[in-house]
Amino acid sequence: MIYNPQQFQTMPVGVVLQRRPGVTRWAAFSWKATSVLPGAGQDDWRELRRDGETVEFHAATLPLDLHGAETEAYLHGLSAQIPAIYIIMRESDGADPLDIVLVTASPYEAQDYTDSGEEIVEKVPMPPAVIAWVRDFVEAHHHEEAFIKRKRDKKRIDLVQDGVGDPRIAGARDIFASPARQRRRVH
Repeated sequence: MIYNPQQFQTMPVGVVLQRRPGVTRWAAFSWKATSVLPGAGQDDWRELRRDGETVEFHAATLPLDLHGAETEAYLHGLSAQIPAIYIIMRESDGADPLDIVLVTASPYEAQDYTDSGEEIVEKVPMPPAVIAWVRDFVEAHHHEEAFIKRKRDKKRIDLVQDGVGDPRIAGARDIFASPARQRRRVH
């Protein structure tokens, strides 16, 4: 496929994460992606809201990329009861609690990240402005692929193959013989 710049669009999206006190003694906090901020500026772990021990952070701003080859996935995501943005995260080795790796509107791409088990994939509702943007992109670039039924080859399967098979079977009467009987006959 040839790269076509008209079939690629991007929008900066801020990721909002919520930190709550942990419910077990093994985890001090639990983290959850709660929303995205379309068109957000760059920010790194800025506190947005505090309610007791629950705190929401603008954790990062990443590009939400749309590719012309992925329109079927976007269409599938838009047809969901609640269209969603998927946030892919990893546990951090640095000072931040989580590294935000990717933001995507493709449920297929999000599914690929769940297969490894190394990433945390969270789904947040897609804001109305992003729904309109993705829908416009899909309408401009989606082309239905016609279903083409596979045709069977014309090979004849009713022909008998003489002389082909296991060299240990000397004749038709040896097909159902046990291997022990065949060994006795050989020795």
